[in-house]
Amino acid sequence: MKKWVALFASLLGADLISKALASAYIAPMLPKIFGYPFGGVAIFEVFGISFSLNTVVNSGAAWGFFQGYSGLLFLIRALIIGGLIVHLIFFNKGKTPAFPLWLIVTGAIGNGIDYLVYGHVIDFFHFCFWGHSFAIFNLADCYISLGVIGTLLYSRLAKVRAV
Repeated sequence: MKKWVALFASLLGADLISKALASAYIAPMLPKIFGYPFGGVAIFEVFGISFSLNTVVNSGAAWGFFQGYSGLLFLIRALIIGGLIVHLIFFNKGKTPAFPLWLIVTGAIGNGIDYLVYGHVIDFFHFCFWGHSFAIFNLADCYISLGVIGTLLYSRLAKVRAV
C-alpha cells in the first residue's frame, strides 16, 4: 500500500510543480499572436505536428466549458473525488482495477488544488495537428485521461472475456 501512496503522491507532486514552473517561467499565451508557437516556447515541429509550452488559465471545465461557474464546478469535482475515494476504499473489492481510478482521483485533486491556490487551473502543453490547435492541457489532465481510457479498456476486455 505504501508504494501506491508514494506513486500517487509523486504524480501529484509532479503535476503541482510543473504548473508552478509553467506559471513562473512560461509566458502566457497571447490571443493576438498567430502562428507557431503562439508566444510560447517551441519544443518541436515535425510532419505538421507541433508541440509547444504555452501557459493559459482555465476557470471552467475541460476545453474551457462552463467559464464563470468555477465555484459550482469545484463543488461538483469535490463530490466526485470524494465519491471515487469512498468507492475505492470501501466498495471496489477487486471489481475494477484500482490503478486507473486512482489516476483519475490524482488528476482531479491536482486540478482542484489549482483552483484553491490560484482560482483557476493552469494548462501549458499545446499540440497543433496540421494547423489545428488541440486543447491545451496539463499533467493532471493526462492522469484523468489515462485513467478513463484504462477503465474503459478494462470494461471492454471484461465484456469480451465474458462472452
